[in-house]
Amino acid sequence: MLKEIEKRILTSLIIIPITFFIIYKGSVFFILFLIITFFVSSYEWTKLNKKKELIKSFGIIFLILSFYFAYLLRLEQGFKIFLFIILISILTDIGGYVFGKTFKGPKLTKISPKKTYAGLIGSFFLSITGGLFFVELTDLKSNLFLYSFILIISLVSQVGDLVVSYFKRLAKIKDTGKILPGHGGLLDRIDGIIFVIPFTYIYLKLAIIY
Repeated sequence: MLKEIEKRILTSLIIIPITFFIIYKGSVFFILFLIITFFVSSYEWTKLNKKKELIKSFGIIFLILSFYFAYLLRLEQGFKIFLFIILISILTDIGGYVFGKTFKGPKLTKISPKKTYAGLIGSFFLSITGGLFFVELTDLKSNLFLYSFILIISLVSQVGDLVVSYFKRLAKIKDTGKILPGHGGLLDRIDGIIFVIPFTYIYLKLAIIY
């Protein structure tokens, strides 16, 4: 178990800074990053649902839309907002993992047996704490809208995680792939983000209108 955690930490220390740098650079670097990530995650989704043509097709369409919204979100909202959204999603995942492993306790759902109520609390706690810290370091305005925005992103990220976990459970597999040591597949790591991106894009658009 310790070796798996060490692999997970090491992989995160490599992948996260690279991802943040690419988000910062934007332009062709970001587009290329989105294309590569899309093809890898699509491949994993196809393998996961290889005998279910309708679900497989729907998932690919959803991924196309999600990555397109990611491009639009970075383009229209800028680096800070996009990074903020990704950061909240990552902290949600880390908080759920750390608190779940540390405190264990009652299971959250049969869909994903490893998910616990402690992990749920940890996801919200770390996302709020990290999100507010990010706000303090930047010129983002700290207000009620921002606080609710953090909670919504964290919630949607957790729902996305459960949705992909449901399909993994149906396929009777633990991970969508092995590309990331200690993490599994790429889709295992971005399952929450691919749901957060389209939701927050639409949410911000509606917030501006109203």
